[in-house]
Amino acid sequence: MASIHPTALIDPRARLGVECIIGPYCILGPEVVLGDRCHLHSHVVIDGHTTLGSDNEVYPFSCLGLKTQDLKWKGGITRVEIGSHNVFREYVTIHSATADGAATVVGSHNHLLAYVHLAHDVHMGNHVIMSNVATLAGHVTVDDHAVIGGLAAVHQFCRVGRNAMIGGCSKVVQDVAPFMMADGNPAETRFVNKTGLERAGFGPELIATLTKAYKLIFRSGLTTANAVARLAADLPDGPELRHLMAFIEAGGRGLAK
Repeated sequence: MASIHPTALIDPRARLGVECIIGPYCILGPEVVLGDRCHLHSHVVIDGHTTLGSDNEVYPFSCLGLKTQDLKWKGGITRVEIGSHNVFREYVTIHSATADGAATVVGSHNHLLAYVHLAHDVHMGNHVIMSNVATLAGHVTVDDHAVIGGLAAVHQFCRVGRNAMIGGCSKVVQDVAPFMMADGNPAETRFVNKTGLERAGFGPELIATLTKAYKLIFRSGLTTANAVARLAADLPDGPELRHLMAFIEAGGRGLAK
C-alpha cells in the first residue's frame, strides 16, 4: 500500500506502485504512473503522460511532465519517460516533448540538483549528475556518466558525450565529446576528463590513449575529419576510441573546440 498524505491531490486514474510515499500537497494527474517505492516529499506536481520507474525520490516544488514551452507545440499526446533510482532535488522541472507521439526521456541513477531544467525532447542516459541551475534546451542528448556543472546551459540539439564533464557557468553551443572536459563561454574542450575517468575505473593506458586522441582532435590544427582518420591510423584500437570516433562522425553541430 502507498502512504498518501491527506492533503495530496491524486487523480483516481493515476497508477501508483507499492510502498510509494506521497507527501503533503502533492498533485498527480490522471495519466501519471509511479513505479514501486517512489517518494514524493511535498508540493510535487506530476502531470501529463508521465511515467516514473521504481525508487525515484522527488523533492519539494519539482514539476514533472507538464506541457512543453516550445511555441511549435500543436497538440497531441506527448510523454515524459523516467527510469528508476533517480533523485530530483528542489524545483527541478522536466517538460514533455513537442511533437505528437514524442517523449522526453530520462534514464536511471541520475542526480539532478536544485533548479535543474530539462526542456522538451531531451534524452538523458544513466548515472548523469547535473548541478544546481544547470539547464538543457530542447532536443539535447546527454550520454551516460556525464557531469554538468552548476549554472551551465546547453544549446538545443547539442550532445554531451559519455563520461564528459562541463564546467560551471559554461555556455555550450556545440557538442562536447565523450571523455573530455569543456568549460567557458562559449565552452571549449580543455582536456581529457582525467579525474572523472579515473573515478570511473579507466586505467592509465586507456587514459593515455584518450589524451593522445584529445591532442589530435583539439590541438593539432587538423580538420576534424583528418583528425579522426589519424585516430584510426595512429592509436590502439578499442571500444572507447571507436565510440569517440562514431560520436564525432555522427555530429551535426560540430565540436566545442
